[in-house]
Amino acid sequence: MKSVYLIAVVAALTAPACKKIVTLKLNNVPAAIVIEGNVTNEPGPYYVSISQPVDFYADNNFPPVSGATVLISNTEGQIDSLTEVSPGNYATNFIQGAPGDTYRLTVTAQGVNYTASSTMPATVNLDSITFEENKGFGQTRISAVANFQDPVGERNYYQFVEYVNSTQLTKDLFVFDDRLSDGRDIDYTLYNDTSYLQPGDAVRVDLYCIDSAVYNYFFQLLQSDGAGSFNTSASPANPTSNISNGAYGYFSAHTVSSQSEFIP
Repeated sequence: MKSVYLIAVVAALTAPACKKIVTLKLNNVPAAIVIEGNVTNEPGPYYVSISQPVDFYADNNFPPVSGATVLISNTEGQIDSLTEVSPGNYATNFIQGAPGDTYRLTVTAQGVNYTASSTMPATVNLDSITFEENKGFGQTRISAVANFQDPVGERNYYQFVEYVNSTQLTKDLFVFDDRLSDGRDIDYTLYNDTSYLQPGDAVRVDLYCIDSAVYNYFFQLLQSDGAGSFNTSASPANPTSNISNGAYGYFSAHTVSSQSEFIP
């Protein structure tokens, strides 16, 4: 997350005629919190994490926010009061995610109320994952390819999450919308900038069907070079959250479809 600053400093030091080091003008983070929560079509519990943001130049140490009141309700009128299972992490007790339902998150923390809502889209199944090889700079780069059929006549938004040998890859962020690909067979390649797959690795890909607000959040995060293991407050340009009252983060109700495969 500090790479933009480092590049600016290196450029200043290496330019022969440059006598001045320029530090990027990035605003300090205002008093707010970071809320990240998910509800899926898989069995719960589902989790909401709440933490304190930090400034861009601060260490990546995000203090948890404990003692919050966290509620998730659905269109059937059920209200689940989440339990704090570890500092800043809250878990549902009974609510079950289902496509087509709208879920509302309500958080009261540090005397401030925050709300968000998300409607879970219909499920799109991930048909298979395959692999492709690209050679360059004396190396062979293996990338996973997610293969699925996009529904006809619907606007769909997708997020992909990749695991290698049961460990989630968090350095890269993958989102896709079907604006130019409605109803087509999609072969989406997950190019990894910092993690390379090896023959024999076990790879799992999760396909999330997300709503437009969550897609816009992650797309903006990707455009601001905030991809990876992130806290939104540490990004130079904070993406637009679907959570009210100035909170950072997102609340997503999405479906999950997964496929696993060994790299030959």
